[in-house]
Parts: sequence; structure tokens; C-alpha cells
Amino acid sequence: MAKTAFLTESLTAWRGERAGLIEEIQNVRATKFDFRPTPDVRSVREMIQHILEVAMMMTAELTQPEPDFSRASFPEFLEMYSASVYDAQTKKELIAMLESQIDDAVKRFKKVGEEKMFGPVTNFDGSKWSRMQWLHHGIAQEMYHRGQIVTYERLMGLEPALTRKIRGG
Repeated sequence: MAKTAFLTESLTAWRGERAGLIEEIQNVRATKFDFRPTPDVRSVREMIQHILEVAMMMTAELTQPEPDFSRASFPEFLEMYSASVYDAQTKKELIAMLESQIDDAVKRFKKVGEEKMFGPVTNFDGSKWSRMQWLHHGIAQEMYHRGQIVTYERLMGLEPALTRKIRGG
């Protein structure tokens, strides 16, 4: 097996997770995008928008020359970097944005380069991580919300796309 750079492997893993997320979203009828299990949680559409806003915010800040999440609040960062997320409302628009966002992110992180990805970033709470650690945090956040969408699918009586794939269907 050929040795690859850790950044390349990380971005490949993120692309794989994003592809799986998109498969789950394609599994949900557009008419069900306002489904929410209880009134106090995000709908399918809102969950997708949240995934996008965090990915856009993370990508934009981590690819700055000196990333620093302590310079603004979480909501301020989302507003700075991801206000366009809410322009996408339909299933088709949201999927297109998920696809274009990951393409943009991969290009931007590759431009930063692996060496700088191990450089420091200040978190919202003032603690220090590496950019790479933050990238993996963002990927995990996306996987977490993908799991929520899968739960929504089950509640709607749908078989999740990954379950169907594992079954060979």
C-alpha cells in the first residue's frame, strides 16, 4: 500500500463521510425536509444547513494565515462565513451546496499544506489545538449529525442508505 500524507487521508475520509451524508439525504423525500421528531429539535433541512454552516466556518477560519476562534463568538463566526447557507432551501440546492462546499474545502486545505495543518489554532475557550485536530473535530461533528439524520429516517419509516448498502440492496 502506498504511503499517503495524513492531510490527504483526512480529506479523503471527509469526502467519504460527505458522500454518505448525501446518500442519506437523497433517501429522504423533499416533502419530508421539514420533519422534526419533536418541536424543539432541528428539521432535516435545518440539520443539513447546520452541517454546512459549521463546515464552511471551520474551513474558512482554519485556512486563514493565523486562525483564531477566540476572536469572535460561535454565532458571529457562523454569520461571518456561512450566511449563504440559508439561501439553499430545496433538496437539490442543499445537495449541490454540500458537494460544492467539500470541493472548495479540499482545495483550500491542500493549499494550506500538511505542515501548516499541524500548526496551532486558538479555540473559542482559549485552549490550543492544531488545525488538523480541529479538522477532525469538524468531520466528527458532521458524522454526529449524519447519525441524527439516520435516526430521523428510521422515525419516518425509511431504511437508511447505509443499512441498505450493507445489506447489498
